[in-house]
Amino acid sequence: KRRSNRLRPGAPWLKTTLVQCAVSASKAKGTYLRALYHRLRARRGPKKAICALAASMLTAIYHMLKDGTFYTDLGPDHFDRLDKKHQTSRLVRRLKELGYAVQIEPIPTTS
Repeated sequence: KRRSNRLRPGAPWLKTTLVQCAVSASKAKGTYLRALYHRLRARRGPKKAICALAASMLTAIYHMLKDGTFYTDLGPDHFDRLDKKHQTSRLVRRLKELGYAVQIEPIPTTS
């Protein structure tokens, strides 16, 4: 399916402010928003990823104001933690495409 990727009409001052905030949030190191930006940029391109990041920030702001809560950053490794198996298989497949033989074994944890 192809979904709309246009910005919805709204207050022009809010759009420009959110886009400026999204640009600076995409450059902040070690944050969820930076990880989201890089994930979206790979598929959509930098400008659309910034707009999507701005929309995501607006959604977070809405929920913070509605619930009266503070922002909690999910961390830069949030998407890696979501589906470890998928991440592992994707990276193994990529290494095989580059011509490497890969054998996966988990690191034993000492606790």
